[in-house]
Order: sequence, then structure tokens, then C-alpha cells
Amino acid sequence: MPEPTIMNTATNSDSGLQPAAVQSGARPAGFRIRAAKPADAPLLHEFIRELAYYEGLAHECHITVEAAFEYILGPRRVADAIIAEVEGQPAGFAVYYWTLSTFAARPGLYLEDLFVRPAFRKQGIGSALLHEVGRIAHRAGCGRFEWIALKWNEKARALYRSSGAREMEKWLLFRMDSDALAKFACENPGHPLMKNGE
Repeated sequence: MPEPTIMNTATNSDSGLQPAAVQSGARPAGFRIRAAKPADAPLLHEFIRELAYYEGLAHECHITVEAAFEYILGPRRVADAIIAEVEGQPAGFAVYYWTLSTFAARPGLYLEDLFVRPAFRKQGIGSALLHEVGRIAHRAGCGRFEWIALKWNEKARALYRSSGAREMEKWLLFRMDSDALAKFACENPGHPLMKNGE
């Protein structure tokens, strides 16, 4: 699958950035987006914790440095990440992973996290991160680029709508946490597999 293109406002000539992306909005001096690397595990841990606090979900966040490495950066990773920097300072990040749309008969890309630190907001960084992940999806031939947003976060929802995304009002998200999953998978006597002794 495609690797993220490095966006660099200081050295556009060797960044591989397409002109349309440069013109999509002013970015702060020294701004760039790069692929996360294994050494970024502590940074991703910090970012994810900050996002959880911002969303009021810190009590649900169990990320560790080890988990960030194993599932996002290591050889057994199930997701990828990009990091936004301003003058070398970490400003924001995005985590995404690949899916499949059977209806579209094409791969898809799901945006798990997108976050910009408060000191770097209102500079187009969130939009640039979203755009970069969208470009990764497009280069991979994806039929869908999807994510969820908290209902109260109207600023984020406005950004997403302005980017061309639609809110899927007819769909509901269903989720099992680890406890519910364990009960469903192993302790449900009414499940057909359990009836067959499997």
C-alpha cells in the first residue's frame, strides 16, 4: 500500500507534494507531514492520551508505549500513522488502517484517530492531515474513506463536511468491548457454535 508523501513547506521541490495540496491552504513555516517510525512509539502514546483527554474518554484509553509500537509501528502492526511537525515540533497525528468494501468491490481506508495539539490549531494542520490520509487512500484505489466523529465536536464535523464527506445518518455504530466480546465468544450457550460443541 502507498506510503505517505512528505509534505514540507520549506523544501517543496524535493517533497513530492502535489501543487494542489500546496495551494489548499496556508501552513505555518517549517510545516511537514511524515510517516511515523518505530522510535515514535512514545510520541504516539502521548498523542493518543491527549486525544482521549480532549474527547473526555481518558477512562477508556488503555494505550501503552508497547501497544503503540506493536500495533502501529512494529512488524506485526495492524495500522499506520503519520505525524505533523512545525519547525521540528510534533503538532498532530493521524492513525489509519485498511478495510474492504464488498459493495464497492474495492479496498477502503478507515481513519481511526486525527488530533492536533491546541497550540497548533487554526493553522490548517488538521485539514492537511485529513488530506494526506485521503491521498493515501486515493493512491491505493480505495472505494471508501471513512471515520467517525463525536456528535458534540461540531468544529470537526464542519471540517469533514467542508472536505466533501457525508454524515451517514441512516447507519448506527455497534461495538463490543473486550468483556462483552469474551462473553459472546466463549460463554454464550445459545450460540450455534456452542450448541455443536465447538
